[in-house]
Amino acid sequence: MTDLNTFSAVVAGTGAYLPEKILTNRELEKTLDTSDAWITERTGIRERRIAANEETSSSMAAEAGKQALQAGGVSPEKVDLIIVATSSPDVLFPSTACFVQNKLQAFNSAAYDISAVCSGFIFGLSIAEQYLKTGRYENILLIGSEVNSRIVDWSDRHTCILFGDGAGALLLKRVAQKKKSAAGILSTHIYSDGRLSDLIWVPGGIGKTGINKQDMVDKKYCIKMSGNATFKVAVKRMAEVIQEALEFNDISTDEVGILIPHQANERIIRVVAERLKFPMEKILMNIHKYGNTSAASIPIGIDEAKRNGRIQSGETSVLAAVGAGLTWGAAVIRW
Repeated sequence: MTDLNTFSAVVAGTGAYLPEKILTNRELEKTLDTSDAWITERTGIRERRIAANEETSSSMAAEAGKQALQAGGVSPEKVDLIIVATSSPDVLFPSTACFVQNKLQAFNSAAYDISAVCSGFIFGLSIAEQYLKTGRYENILLIGSEVNSRIVDWSDRHTCILFGDGAGALLLKRVAQKKKSAAGILSTHIYSDGRLSDLIWVPGGIGKTGINKQDMVDKKYCIKMSGNATFKVAVKRMAEVIQEALEFNDISTDEVGILIPHQANERIIRVVAERLKFPMEKILMNIHKYGNTSAASIPIGIDEAKRNGRIQSGETSVLAAVGAGLTWGAAVIRW
């Protein structure tokens, strides 16, 4: 039996998939009482990706996962566990992760979904960290994938402008930890507050009321959000959990190579940066291209930063998210 902390959970590969279709603010002007200037000023979003009819959370997740496996040099049969963070699963059950397993032919793995919405990838990272650091598994494929375009009300200008579709993946590998400064996940920090569950939610019932026609007429199977209240709590919780992660690892903002926050709203990110005195040039921002891709947001950002050279070996990155639930979390990774 191996003692705890003998192993590190290292990022061995990354991947991302974005649908080809681009929906711009200018196009939304044609169907909504809004404008490109109004959307850009309030959110920072200029365009978002929309899944094609044949694309699903599992198909996009599989493409992102395939890239991560290739980047990490690991074949599908060597994967021990597939975790998919999604709030827009293909079907109610079985899990989207099982469909991904089948598409990748990773039949030696266990596979399941988690639901923490925009914080889902951080929650998944926390789970994977435990399995790898205790030596239980060797290779874990963690994916965030969303088809938000299918659960928004396209007549509601306050919500439909915010969301986009996409998937991102990390291959996480167990590596023997030879020194304290070894690469890998240094820590994860996750929280929830169910008292705030109605700030962002899809109120239509499944197990509660069953699918019913009136809920469909009332568009209760679409995302509902209290914008101003969500903004305030998102800023507060994200700033707090980033500060906690920095203090836990005894590092300063100067020692962080890049901060990769969940891309929900550019104003949230800028206010958090101001509170923490975090320079904007060290923060990844791609919301203008993709909008809010929920659980896919952070892994898409990681893959982009890796491919663009913004993440270098030996550097430290901080990840942070706030999502429905209310859920929030942060992680610190040394590359």
